[in-house]
Amino acid sequence: MRFIIEHLSKRFEQKEVLKDIDFTFQEGKIYGLLGRNGAGKTTLFNCLNRDIKADGGAFFLEENGVGREVAAEDIGYVLSTPTVPEFLTGREFLKFFLDINGSSIENPKSLDEYFDMMSIMPEDRDKLLKDYSHGMKNKMQMLINIIAQPKILLLDEPLTSLDVVVAEEMKQLLRSLKEGRITIFSTHIMDLALDLCDEIVLLSHGELEVVEKSNLDNQEFKEKIIAALKEETYA
Repeated sequence: MRFIIEHLSKRFEQKEVLKDIDFTFQEGKIYGLLGRNGAGKTTLFNCLNRDIKADGGAFFLEENGVGREVAAEDIGYVLSTPTVPEFLTGREFLKFFLDINGSSIENPKSLDEYFDMMSIMPEDRDKLLKDYSHGMKNKMQMLINIIAQPKILLLDEPLTSLDVVVAEEMKQLLRSLKEGRITIFSTHIMDLALDLCDEIVLLSHGELEVVEKSNLDNQEFKEKIIAALKEETYA
């Protein structure tokens, strides 16, 4: 399976955020989308999720050599700021999601098995989501997207504000789930991208460019990447 982007572009007034992007993502890999804050990472994700309309270009899935349009259920999108229904408990939210989507979920688990998978303690499962910490809300958002088993998982800076333990748990979970899907993980932190991702893709000046991870062991090359990012200007 491949996720192919062709000539994707997006402009906001005088600012050209995405410039004729061409890229192919391969199944079974975690891609680190590396770029400065404001470089267009979220704009790219919003275009791919069809939350905003691109000005030009196309994207599609290719399976067994046959291309097809990306359907809504093909994409899971984990936002940097988790959005959950705070008037529900964790258990109510999870049960509601499973009741709505149960027929399309392969090998469903029990509610408590799902909570165990995300290391959400028994005493927290019946709390209102409004009383969850940022990290716990993030876990719930991640859990819903994992249960839905999307072919493409977009992660918009999901680990940046988490504590060390929760962030490490999330990284281990993502590594264990990468087979059979395409995971694109946006971040502005180079060391995080190097630790988690199989491939690094640099978003700079509205364009995507693959960065060989082996080159990033070279301090001089790393400094060139940082310098390129510093040159980025915003309207």
